Amino acid sequence: MSRPFTPRVVTANALLEGDTVWLTPDDRWTRDMHEAELIEEEAHAQLRLLEATAQRDRVVGAYLAEVRRGPHGPEPLHLREALRRDGPSITETGKSAGL
Repeated sequence: MSRPFTPRVVTANALLEGDTVWLTPDDRWTRDMHEAELIEEEAHAQLRLLEATAQRDRVVGAYLAEVRRGPHGPEPLHLREALRRDGPSITETGKSAGL
């Protein structure tokens, strides 16, 4: 018996800035996970991932991340995605320090 499909979002990193981004239902890339398209069918998830990976001029490393439906939009199921959503854990260097 196969496992039921867990909802997903398409996530990647912005090519120029490196920021974490999520694909929205209207084909924009957003830095706010709650705006991401919540995908609840496996075939649709695979199609959206293919569309995302074709955008090599905008993003890198696109993949599907498991999420759950939250009161304000998708919420991560795994620690990795929570860390990506919340931003860098080091705030004293580089871009986050205002350099």
